[in-house]
Amino acid sequence: MTGRQQWCDAVLAGPGGAMTDEVGVITGPLTLRTTTLPEGGRVRIEVQYEDAEEWYTLTGSPVPHRGDPAAVHAAALAAVRAGHAAEAPRQARG
Repeated sequence: MTGRQQWCDAVLAGPGGAMTDEVGVITGPLTLRTTTLPEGGRVRIEVQYEDAEEWYTLTGSPVPHRGDPAAVHAAALAAVRAGHAAEAPRQARG
């Protein structure tokens, strides 16, 4: 795969929010962004408060994508929706 791929979606964090490296737990309406890394095989997952400028690293990111980075993005969305200080998925189904 050549070039960088990126997925970006709005998500409402579940109870307990999403855990970030920079500021700890964030809650409420968020934007989740997943970006493939240039070295291949891994993605970076970041979150921000809806309509904010600052992005935060979802704890546990970057993670391997095993050939399907979109599946990692979907798994991260599900984790943030569930809340409980959600972290980057270790393995995505797919």
